[in-house]
Amino acid sequence: MKRQNQSVITEFILTGFSNLGDLQLLLFFIFLLVYLTTLMANATIMTVIRLDRALHTPMYFFLFVLSCSETCYTLVIVPKMLTNLLFTIPTISFSGCAVQLYFFVGLACTNCFLIAVMGYDRYVAICNPLNYTLIVSQATCMQLILASSFCGFLISVIVSILVFSVRFCASNRINHFFCDVSPVIKLGCTDTNVKEMVIFFLSILVLLVPLVLIFISYVFIVSTILKISSMEGQRKAFATCASHLTVVIVHYGCASFIYLRPTSLYSSDKDWLVAVTYTPPCPWVVLGRERGKWKHSVNNRHPSCLDSASTILRNWALDRK
Repeated sequence: MKRQNQSVITEFILTGFSNLGDLQLLLFFIFLLVYLTTLMANATIMTVIRLDRALHTPMYFFLFVLSCSETCYTLVIVPKMLTNLLFTIPTISFSGCAVQLYFFVGLACTNCFLIAVMGYDRYVAICNPLNYTLIVSQATCMQLILASSFCGFLISVIVSILVFSVRFCASNRINHFFCDVSPVIKLGCTDTNVKEMVIFFLSILVLLVPLVLIFISYVFIVSTILKISSMEGQRKAFATCASHLTVVIVHYGCASFIYLRPTSLYSSDKDWLVAVTYTPPCPWVVLGRERGKWKHSVNNRHPSCLDSASTILRNWALDRK
């Protein structure tokens, strides 16, 4: 354990995978494969949306931003996680831990707000389609994206200050595969109850408020869809929400399990297992439905990758009208 004047910790040891032994090498290749697939898929969809003018709509703009945000989110965590799987004693510097936690919290909060914004977009598209382009204008889209990012990183600044203003002197072993809030603040040797209460309140604000707004949006969406006389019309309308609902369940479900409880109830083994199930593949889940169609088109029609993806996305948009 490195210390300055025997009191200040200058590095942490990440012990999330330390008890897995020989399985660490297998996990390295599994996560590397998932990670590279995620990066390629996200790069493809961002490129397609950027190059195809037919996809320059609010729905795909939000999809582009979310895909970009999810890519940055995994870049903050997964490369270091992969590196740690190759070392017997995986370490991270104090400053590196602080930077990782700051960007992790900022991007995670931003994603929560972005998913809520996408729920609002679907609400307007289904419940008020005639005024959709007027309500969800380009200026409105930019304002919603900037507001989501600003709020997300503002909360991250507050959380980072609360966590790293704690005096660390008891241990430098973080029982996780990255610098998360609860495992880090638990290492403090001073009273952290007030800080933990503030972080818990912020977690409620970030997770429950957007989730309630999404729920209200879908109440109106379902009510509107049920008024459609055609069963085929209802099916297509429900299909427009399928991928978004999948994201809501995975993202908010896992995040709520980990963060919507006091730090005193933190369970290191269970929590990092939950985190590892959705941290690398979460972007994959976000766009899984559309990417499946891309793969099917590439395998059966053999066009270029970008042309195929562009065609699928355009047809998907037409189906949603």
